[in-house]
Amino acid sequence: MSIISNRGAVCGAIAAAVLCTTGPVGAHTLYEGGDTVLAFDFEAAAGIFNSQNAYAQVLRTEDASPTWLEGYAKYGLSAVHTLDGAGSVYGAFNLLSSATRGDGDAAGFTTGKEEDTQIEDAYIGWRSGDLVPWLGENGIDLSFGSQSFIIGDGFLINGDSLNFGEGFKPLADADIAPSGLSRGGAYWLAARKAFDETAILRLGGETGVHVDGFWLDSDNQAQAGMELAGVNLEYRDATYGTVGLTYIEGLDVDDEAARFLGYQHRDGQETLAIRANGSLGVENLFVSGEYVDQDNGDAYVGDGNDHAWYGEAGWTFAALPWSPKLTYRYSSFSDGFDPLFFGFNRGYGTWFQGEVAANYAGPFNSDTDVHHIGLTLTPAPTVQLGALFFEFDDAGNGYLNGNEVDLYAQWVVNDHLVLSPLVGFYTPEYSAAEGGTQIGGDDTNMYSQLIAIINF
Repeated sequence: MSIISNRGAVCGAIAAAVLCTTGPVGAHTLYEGGDTVLAFDFEAAAGIFNSQNAYAQVLRTEDASPTWLEGYAKYGLSAVHTLDGAGSVYGAFNLLSSATRGDGDAAGFTTGKEEDTQIEDAYIGWRSGDLVPWLGENGIDLSFGSQSFIIGDGFLINGDSLNFGEGFKPLADADIAPSGLSRGGAYWLAARKAFDETAILRLGGETGVHVDGFWLDSDNQAQAGMELAGVNLEYRDATYGTVGLTYIEGLDVDDEAARFLGYQHRDGQETLAIRANGSLGVENLFVSGEYVDQDNGDAYVGDGNDHAWYGEAGWTFAALPWSPKLTYRYSSFSDGFDPLFFGFNRGYGTWFQGEVAANYAGPFNSDTDVHHIGLTLTPAPTVQLGALFFEFDDAGNGYLNGNEVDLYAQWVVNDHLVLSPLVGFYTPEYSAAEGGTQIGGDDTNMYSQLIAIINF
């Protein structure tokens, strides 16, 4: 099994989720006249991180307590032009600059010497407005170009946000230079999220039947440059929730990158998922679940017939001070399951299960069973406090078993700034010397981070 297939397709996109929970990335209007609006888009994030222990994923082969900094800024223009009786056209062009400094992350995916500026968003689209009333307002939305794409809560696709750095060792028999895996650092912040090329058709509105037809082409070497297409069918009810059915087929990979990563199975891979989430019409209740069946053909692990599923239930005690919400979730991933482009968009712990485990130590949403308990408190409209517990069973053939507790806060300082400190305590069952990944022993590792997110 290769380094990356063992690790899974983890990206650390939690910063993006914080933005989603506090509102959309802002834009400053530059021009508004007649039927045209032109805006300047800007978002930035920075973080400082420390881990008392390092993890033997790439170059971390010695005892270390890394401290590192990550940052990125995305900036550019977006525009909307309303057509007379024919909907509207829209588009955006954004650059993104990212960097990592210091010791590099705790798993060694970055070295602390990364920086890069590249095009992030470059897309154009058309929305139908009131042109097709039976589909609702903007019931047809067709777009092309470089942009992010999300299905459901990101269990399978949450943008193309795996951001490796330059930490991979040169391998004498490698078909691809390891430096080709780097996207400029900012690994945890998951700075780059856009697929290189897309064609996306959305039919339907916020309620009722909704269909996404999509073709996505990744230029991310860490994802083997995968090309995929599929359809996502949902029924959305404002009272009860959403049910969805998704089919994804892998169409192609970069052959050299796929051989290096062990991702040859992605060419022709078939993934079918069914999911549901909502309140079932019960105030203060939240339930969610998804089942995924995956045919990996001549897979890199097992017989190629893989699966993953989870069930989750939460209750908000709205009558109590600070409105505590208590959640339990059980998730299970077969040993050959490929988590694809999974990410995070509805809170810490989804789908990065444990800040240390999900980003550095493993497991990475493959070959594991996970028990999760979460508690959130809201002492003020702009402040949220949280505590998360994870227990990993049968993880990595048992060698990645362990548990983790994360304590965090999210503070919306004002319309333009969000601060989020977090401290985590990760206890592996096995050290790297015993077959696990934590270097220096199996004692509890204390991990800390402070994230700042800025947007207009």
